[in-house]
Amino acid sequence: MGAAGGGLPFPRYFPTRAARSSAPPPGPPCHPVPHDGARSPAPVTTAPAPRPRRTLLRAALIPAALAASLVLVPLPVANAATPATPAPTEAGPLRIHDIKGNTRTSPQIGKAVTGVPGIVTGLRAYGSSKGFWMQDPNPDADPATGEGIFVYTGGNPTVKVGDSVLVSAKVTRYYPNFAGGSQSITELSTPGITVLSAGNPLPAPVVVDTRNIPGRYAPPAGPDGSIESVVLNPEKYTLDFYASLEGMLVQVNDVRVVQATDKYNELWVAADKQDQRSKRGGLLYESYKEPNVGRLMVQQQAPVNQQPFPVANVGDELTGATTGPLDYNQFGGYTLVAGTMGALKDNHLQREVTPQATDRELTLATYNVENLAPTNPDAKFAELAQGIVTNLRSPDIVALEEIQDNNGNKNDGTVDASQTVAKFIAAIKAAGGPAYDWRSVDPQDGKDGGEPGGNIRQVFLFNPQRVSFTDIPGGDATTAVGVAGTGANTALTASPGRIEPNDEAWTNSRKPLVGQFSFRGKKVFVIANHFNSKGGDQGIDSRFQQPTRSSEVQRIKQATVEQGFVAQLLAADKTAKVVSLGDFNDYQFSPALAALTKDGVLRDLVNELPETEQYSYVYQGNSQVLDHILVSPEVGYAKYDVVHINAEFAKQASDHDPQVVRIKP
Repeated sequence: MGAAGGGLPFPRYFPTRAARSSAPPPGPPCHPVPHDGARSPAPVTTAPAPRPRRTLLRAALIPAALAASLVLVPLPVANAATPATPAPTEAGPLRIHDIKGNTRTSPQIGKAVTGVPGIVTGLRAYGSSKGFWMQDPNPDADPATGEGIFVYTGGNPTVKVGDSVLVSAKVTRYYPNFAGGSQSITELSTPGITVLSAGNPLPAPVVVDTRNIPGRYAPPAGPDGSIESVVLNPEKYTLDFYASLEGMLVQVNDVRVVQATDKYNELWVAADKQDQRSKRGGLLYESYKEPNVGRLMVQQQAPVNQQPFPVANVGDELTGATTGPLDYNQFGGYTLVAGTMGALKDNHLQREVTPQATDRELTLATYNVENLAPTNPDAKFAELAQGIVTNLRSPDIVALEEIQDNNGNKNDGTVDASQTVAKFIAAIKAAGGPAYDWRSVDPQDGKDGGEPGGNIRQVFLFNPQRVSFTDIPGGDATTAVGVAGTGANTALTASPGRIEPNDEAWTNSRKPLVGQFSFRGKKVFVIANHFNSKGGDQGIDSRFQQPTRSSEVQRIKQATVEQGFVAQLLAADKTAKVVSLGDFNDYQFSPALAALTKDGVLRDLVNELPETEQYSYVYQGNSQVLDHILVSPEVGYAKYDVVHINAEFAKQASDHDPQVVRIKP
């Protein structure tokens, strides 16, 4: 599994989203219900870019007739021990734009405010972040001061959309993921609410599209490396534009889906039609310097048992208007929480099938099967097997990543995975595939990272009717494989074996599995990889700019170790045929892949695809490369294909797309 943008801000094993199960999503592997952690005071600002100029109206003047008919609405609070602020009886001196200010840090943070007026524009009555959004219908003239705000009630809100309200509360700042570098949200907490009237028209939403989304993504940081205290420039920087709109009603029209609906009932759309489109309708992530600016997550306010959420694939469209408050959450950044959802238009995306190989072509594939264990449903085995047989056309050699031990995530010291592999091989045969044989090396218990107790590892499947495996004893979890002999006699000292398993580069991470194969009398060395995840990296929408990619340090070390091993093989035999493949958890333009291909010992085949086809994984609306197949210089003939059968679809057997290459050793 992987990441997006400045890096994957969260590891695969992320905080539970159980709170979201009953309704819409909020939120990587990643995706909040915001408020599942400690709340801390300090704000984010909101202010739109090119949008209608606002009329300056600071003092809250409520007509006497309305004031005389105030309806007091007691609301539940987050902590029963903390009484809600008394409901106001008149408007106070501050408006929402006064509270928001013109930076991401509210000038009123930690203070009590009274009688703040607004129109209720949306409700969140699910998860642990219950409350409502309200917006001032009388904005000021400054696009850097927001007019919308979330009122955190801690319980189901009893106000209704369209209510005109006064709110007295404490101004707080909430970080959905403080340690992960998230931006913050300015909120009103422990509120006292007075309803003035019902059924009021809502403020006109800001239409977000190519015309007003800035082309530059992030503003320069302040001296502390953070953008929190930097004055918003919403006409110049994307993150400032979205920050200025946080809490306000926004609208997107006729937008393309760029990440499929997930199990939390959320999807991603492209609001800016100028972002780089993939061949099949997604958004390509091509460099750290130029993130796609128009990506927005879409959730809905209504529980799914009341209003089904659209089940969309990449390339589908939400036609018409999708409208709701703009939120920010720990798993996806800026999010449109729809009160009105556009209609789904099916683009009829099809799963790909790779071209048929000739008899003289050796086919090798890589497939991350996402924590496959015997405890998984039979349907998962069947779907993965169908992908191997039908979509990949039963490759001669398959490198699998994330094969768990025989009892899955039960943490009892089990490391053997023979039952897992046997069940998968049986599923492949049942799907019409060959009777694969297999090789692997069991890891030490708890030493290779991944889900606790799962002991994930790489496994070679191979079709013994097409290719033979050269068994050389001596390989185990802690013994480093070496190179013996020279020229045509070059061989591994152990097959299967592991590359430098005791090197600190592989601490708490999967060690590369290497095996020696023979095809039509020709020797082929194959390395199955699963580099460390992007867990701990700051997201591209982080308050820190540029975001820190801390996990990259270890992947560079891993790439350097493996590059050295391949160089050793090529020093022994410059004509050696080497194929290195798997889930490298990094991009084709990353320093880790540069380290792996140093001195030309390997070439990354993804760079030989048309640019619009260079992706194997979709994260936060970005179609990106995490999986790779690389070959040594003597492998000149290499027909490479990323087979898109998972990452772009709402129904997935895995979160990764498999890859296959046809070579002639």
